[in-house]
Amino acid sequence: MAADDVLNIRAEPNAQADKIGELAHDATDVEVVDLNDDAGWGLVNSGEGSGWVSMRFMTAQPVGDLPIAARLSCGGTEPFWSLDLRQNGEAVYSTPDGSALSFMAGELVPADGRRDRFLVTLGKNGWAVMRRTLCSDGMSDMAFGVDLDLYLGSGALRSGCCSIATD
Repeated sequence: MAADDVLNIRAEPNAQADKIGELAHDATDVEVVDLNDDAGWGLVNSGEGSGWVSMRFMTAQPVGDLPIAARLSCGGTEPFWSLDLRQNGEAVYSTPDGSALSFMAGELVPADGRRDRFLVTLGKNGWAVMRRTLCSDGMSDMAFGVDLDLYLGSGALRSGCCSIATD
């Protein structure tokens, strides 16, 4: 792509669909959360929504040895909450009222016999089960690539979505 080129984000996975956004020619850390049936188009987030880009113009970035990104930004609704999760590092759970809890996150553990589901312990009594799948927060038009079930030892199970967090 030339320096002044952009990659169009389309409403549907085809070149004739309405343009709803664009990516700069040198955009990095673009998370593809889903692929269409023939993997020719990828679903990406743009602003407050999501759309499709042609995968022939995308270059995969190495993700290292982890099957899910080392750092995830997760959130859920009813009640609203967020979780900044660093595998083998700190996890911070927060709510809009300003309260926050910090936990030591454990190592990512894959489910027996499954390649799409993983567990991370949070402190002594909490855990997060993550699954690589298309996820919706039910409030926005954004799409996410990781579904999350979260338990912090308080008797409440939270469900939400995660995306790759960049530093």
